[in-house]
Amino acid sequence: MKQDKKIHYGWIVAFTGFLALIGAHGFGRMSYTLILPAMKDGLQFSYTQLGLLETGNFIGYLFMAIVGGMLAAKIGARKVISIALFAMSITLVCMGLAHSFGFAFSMRTITGIGNGAAYVPAMALGAAWFAPKHRGVATGIVTGGIGGGAMLAGLIVPSIISHYNVDGWRYAWYFLGVSVFFIAIISAVLLRDRPADIGLLPIGQKDSNEPSSQIKKSSTIEWGKVYKEKKVWHLAAVYFMYGISYIIYITFFVVYLMKEQGFSGAQAGGLWALVGGLSTLCGVIWGGISDKIGRAKGMALAYTVLGSAYLLYAVTPVKAGLYISAVIFGLSAWSIPTITAAASGDYVGPRLAPACLGFITLFFGIGQAMGPLIGGLIADHTHSFKLAFVVAFSFSILGAVLSLGLRKYESVP
Repeated sequence: MKQDKKIHYGWIVAFTGFLALIGAHGFGRMSYTLILPAMKDGLQFSYTQLGLLETGNFIGYLFMAIVGGMLAAKIGARKVISIALFAMSITLVCMGLAHSFGFAFSMRTITGIGNGAAYVPAMALGAAWFAPKHRGVATGIVTGGIGGGAMLAGLIVPSIISHYNVDGWRYAWYFLGVSVFFIAIISAVLLRDRPADIGLLPIGQKDSNEPSSQIKKSSTIEWGKVYKEKKVWHLAAVYFMYGISYIIYITFFVVYLMKEQGFSGAQAGGLWALVGGLSTLCGVIWGGISDKIGRAKGMALAYTVLGSAYLLYAVTPVKAGLYISAVIFGLSAWSIPTITAAASGDYVGPRLAPACLGFITLFFGIGQAMGPLIGGLIADHTHSFKLAFVVAFSFSILGAVLSLGLRKYESVP
């Protein structure tokens, strides 16, 4: 097989995955926190209802997380990601047409289905195109799309909302939907499923007889090898803690700044853009850290850093503390998904990595579905989000403790 091209096509795949996550996660999910305050005023929803809208998104995500991994292993990541993004583009536009809670809930749920179907195969691209020693960094490149999307949304969405006044939130959804449509086209054109499809070896691999160069799509994959592994269940429990903790922080990030801290929409959007900009590289940073010190220690460290951001957001008495919290979160935001995706490839091999990641993302999705509802209920009953952020901190620290238990499954880096 060929391995002598100046620019290996694996890098094109990785950066196309980065672009796919800008649409799937950055625009499809992370932008919700920016639009939430204006939607609340426009549709007169309660915080519990707004939390339920995001819970609906994660119910859809939960449904497709495991199925998306299976489909990618069977028919290929390229088809699954492209179709999912096309579907998301439609539902995002439809969100701008919402006048009732039921319709908005349905659209967020279907958006979540597309999000889950695109996210899992995209995150598993590193396992197919990169050798294990480069897998953390490669996955980090793809993960950076989440932050890139959040940054772009933070810079653009508040301006759209303020320009169109009362209906600004509707035009924001239209913009996001059209943007995801074009990303879907690019993904369909540039993505490839495996290096062998175009006569290449994975980046960092020299021997075509190594397992990662022999990945094949198959309808006879032994799924039991994934579900019967104790270490996979342990990894799923660790990932659950991330889902339930980080989502409270990001869902109510902007509305907390505007309703409790006196920020304007532009100021809150600017801070969210800062988070997105910083987080663009955090996947590469934390993926590299986990490549060096191991997945377990890397995750434990990442959870501790994330927890400090949640706690500081809740207890700081000055605005400077809010900025510090945002910077800390931005630098570690997608650390856990990056390391988890790399660990999936380590634990079950590149062929089963999409199925493994889909399975553990099921638990991550359960946490995400619970988090916004918990945060919304706390806000409605206490008239503040502070306690919700403390709850997020508690789950993050528990995640750090559980992460350390993964060391028994690892070899020394």
